[in-house]
Amino acid sequence: MDTIENKLPLSKDALKLLSDLSLAAGFLSIVLSLVSWFGKGGNHRDQAERWAIFLGLWVPSLFALSHRLSRAAEEAD
Repeated sequence: MDTIENKLPLSKDALKLLSDLSLAAGFLSIVLSLVSWFGKGGNHRDQAERWAIFLGLWVPSLFALSHRLSRAAEEAD
């Protein structure tokens, strides 16, 4: 497997922290999306559904960012 050169001016600890925060944000996005989708939207149900979809679309990006930062932390000297 190819190694990825770390061009980020961050320490290993900072990269690991950002990776953990990105992972937590991804799971939070899932929870908020489900709450918005199944929560009572009242007269604004359509807006709640759109908000839930918007929040759900962030999950793969946040997980990919978390994975990339984790790999960069592992490869940091």
